[in-house]
Amino acid sequence: MAEKLNIKEFLDKDEQKDLLRFLTAGSVDDGKSTLIGRLLFDSKKIYEDQLDALERDSKRMGNAGEHIDYALLLDGLKAEREQGITIDVAYRYFSTNNRKFIIADTPGHEQYTRNMITGGSTANLAIILVDARTGVITQTRRHTYLVSLLGIKHVVLAVNKMDLIHFDEKRFNDIVAEYKNFVTPLGISDVTCIPLSALDGDNVVEKSDRTPWYRGQALLDYLETVPIDQDRNFSDFRYPVQYVLRPNLDFRGFSGKIASGIVRKGDEIIALPSGKKSRIKSIVTYDGELEYAFPPQCITITLEDEIDVSRGEMLVHPDNLPMMDRNFEAMLVWMDEEDMDTNKQFFIKQTTNVTRARIDKIKYKVNINTMEQSPSEKLVLNEIGKVVITTGKEIFFDPYEKNKHTGAFILIDPITNNTSAVGMIINRVDAKDMSIEESFATLDLPQLGIGQEHYNAIIKICKELERQGIPVKCITEKK
Repeated sequence: MAEKLNIKEFLDKDEQKDLLRFLTAGSVDDGKSTLIGRLLFDSKKIYEDQLDALERDSKRMGNAGEHIDYALLLDGLKAEREQGITIDVAYRYFSTNNRKFIIADTPGHEQYTRNMITGGSTANLAIILVDARTGVITQTRRHTYLVSLLGIKHVVLAVNKMDLIHFDEKRFNDIVAEYKNFVTPLGISDVTCIPLSALDGDNVVEKSDRTPWYRGQALLDYLETVPIDQDRNFSDFRYPVQYVLRPNLDFRGFSGKIASGIVRKGDEIIALPSGKKSRIKSIVTYDGELEYAFPPQCITITLEDEIDVSRGEMLVHPDNLPMMDRNFEAMLVWMDEEDMDTNKQFFIKQTTNVTRARIDKIKYKVNINTMEQSPSEKLVLNEIGKVVITTGKEIFFDPYEKNKHTGAFILIDPITNNTSAVGMIINRVDAKDMSIEESFATLDLPQLGIGQEHYNAIIKICKELERQGIPVKCITEKK
């Protein structure tokens, strides 16, 4: 007699499964939405009412002939169904006995580059689809470049529509060789190539009899077993403070999410930017206290000493400090309908820190179809460039390649509140690229005719503005 299912044990086991986030990318009509739909269908993750609706919709507006159009599971917008394309990012959630998954189905069109960046910003893995008939094309290179820019460490090259070339092994090997030759300089370490037919389900969930020459895993088997434990940075402790928790007079803790590294009870820490040191008194969670914690846990830290720490500041180990600077180089993806204006000030949000920022210089713009670099005065929607940025106050960062959480940021338009750009920090800026100006604004008090008796008060105001991230240069001597 089968053992009775204990619901608590089942939920506890489900809670302990790790989570794999992945995106699909590829040219229009390469079969991204069809592949995910097939994956959900073959792994029995579609409810009966969804299946009934899918069969009805396939007959009414499908693009798969007599087959069920699995793409309709993902393409829910009216415009997507009318045109048979993906426009916005569609997220789907499912789990197997071994792992939980969040899928981001991203559009293939160049004008939707920002959608792909959004969908891939949290992904561990990318599935790049190519049509077996056309092989590696411009869009394949473009999407692979974007994947490398986002720091995604695992890539699956899914050679789709193999049924249309009669599962030709030589054609598959030629595509794999061409792709690996292209991807090597981009520094993506883990590339796996799978021949499949999304429409027929070959090598999607089960190994196909029609590819006896293929020795690898089916796609779902690979997704269930690809190791992602080491993708996080466990060596550099970074704890951006999100909230100061003070429920009563006897408790004062600093709440947030661990960006990277491991922290233990009793560890010595230093608060940035003040430089004050203390030790970890306790690590508190909803379920009780912990002896140690690691990313991506959300915790509250209490300290042995009463030091002033507030939102936007960071706790780190004293022997392992991030970079602290107002100037840095970054790769910037322009997300706004409004073109870049280098004379405009933006808000920069990096971890929990918000301050003002400006774009000092565009070093080059990248043609993401050819990878060519060219000079540019501005970036427009979906364009990518290398820029130099100056912030209103020091921020604490690591290169994005080393630490995605402390190396990423967004620029916010202060007028419209739109996200103007997303960026990945490369490093501190070279001295030659530093802005000549020392500050954002200048107050020349003698030129403004302000009496000397008011100088001290104005200098205090300027210092307070600088503390709040709005630096103002105050000139008190006549030129």
